[in-house]
Amino acid sequence: MVRSLWTAASGMITQQTNIDTISNNLANVNTTGYKKENAEFKSLLYQTIQEQSYDSNGLPKPSGIQVGLGVRNSAITSQYTQGNLLETGNDLDFAIEGKGFFMVQTSDGTPAYTRNGSFQMAIGVNGTTLSTKEGYPVLDSTGAPIVIDEIYNPANITSNESGELSYPDESNNDVPIGIRIGVAQFNNPGGLQKMANSLLMETDASGMARLEADDPTLQSSKIRQRYLEGSNVQAVDEIVNLIVAQRAYEMNSKIITATDEMLQQANNLR
Repeated sequence: MVRSLWTAASGMITQQTNIDTISNNLANVNTTGYKKENAEFKSLLYQTIQEQSYDSNGLPKPSGIQVGLGVRNSAITSQYTQGNLLETGNDLDFAIEGKGFFMVQTSDGTPAYTRNGSFQMAIGVNGTTLSTKEGYPVLDSTGAPIVIDEIYNPANITSNESGELSYPDESNNDVPIGIRIGVAQFNNPGGLQKMANSLLMETDASGMARLEADDPTLQSSKIRQRYLEGSNVQAVDEIVNLIVAQRAYEMNSKIITATDEMLQQANNLR
């Protein structure tokens, strides 16, 4: 009976992590570029009670007797499916339609990646820098910060589907200015390390970043100006998952209560 206590306790612990994950999904239901997470489970060790079991006639059964010792969380994975594109009308909002990630430069110079394309212009010494809301410079297809020359009015900068920036000439025709917004892909985006501010970091599990501008084998993403990518969290699905997790938590709690009552009865035997 003590075994059932620890088994049920492991179930409550894992379901608590499951509820924490669902809570984070619901909290970020309106976060730009957020990708929903799923808690995954795996069984713990099995205790072999009897290697060979027999029926009432003494004949061996095809399987022995093993008792499971509980469950644990094996991983929390993100689903990098496409979110809905939401029109904002803001010239500095960009959404990615595809598998790519925007590249930004963090304060220590390390590149980071994000699906949040809500950018702004930051005034610098050499011109205006395209940056995130936190002030991190957005990188171009060569890995350098995107700096708009002083001769251009940032309000008139436009982008095509490939991320190439253009500026209207005297005839109001878009003329490329030689800058392309950098977009990278990963062989295993699920291996990216999540940071604050919707940023992701490259890891050994994710593999090295593959620049779409340099890798013709990749299916290029499309960049939509004046749009943002919404979260791919479905609130109804998360509510259903929350109910299932809560019921599983309750059932494990009842097992602990039942085991406690059985132990109490055993202790009261005379």
